[in-house]
Amino acid sequence: MPVIRVEASEDHHLIVWSIKDSRKLYNDGFYGNPLGIVKPKEDFEAPLVLDIIEGTYLVEKGVIGVYSGDTMLELGKLKELGGARMEDFGNKYVVYRDLRERGYVVTPGIKYGCDFAVYEEGPGIDHAPYIVQIADSGSRLTALDVVKSGRLATTVRKSFILAVVGEDDVKYLEFNWWKA
Repeated sequence: MPVIRVEASEDHHLIVWSIKDSRKLYNDGFYGNPLGIVKPKEDFEAPLVLDIIEGTYLVEKGVIGVYSGDTMLELGKLKELGGARMEDFGNKYVVYRDLRERGYVVTPGIKYGCDFAVYEEGPGIDHAPYIVQIADSGSRLTALDVVKSGRLATTVRKSFILAVVGEDDVKYLEFNWWKA
């Protein structure tokens, strides 16, 4: 299978310039976002922008090659760039990879105020039933954190998932709220 060429811009955005390859990545797994298109259709005509977590995952899977000029970046270099660009990149990447390997579609959760929005089918097919916040196994969770997350999750009609990253695995805690 040929590797899709992805360019790393100076600000480390990852761009798929080929429209055919952009469509393939988006339609086959909902990776990235077509540039300037809010709700993409199958036949969009725009380059695809991947975030560093998606790009790292796709490099690890052998689907894409990320280039800076004529030099293909190794997986370790991408992880290094991710760590420099994103707080807690290592834990976020571990959770992203784990959820993708379990068959979920994972997108950035910034609009929900969390790390990820997680779909069972994909954007435009279903609504994300889960929002995920990542915590290190040594971090503390306060009652206020739980209440804030609960308020957010119920407002957007999603289950709040706390992903706790340990040394060897990820554990997921799902919080649901209901009226008594």
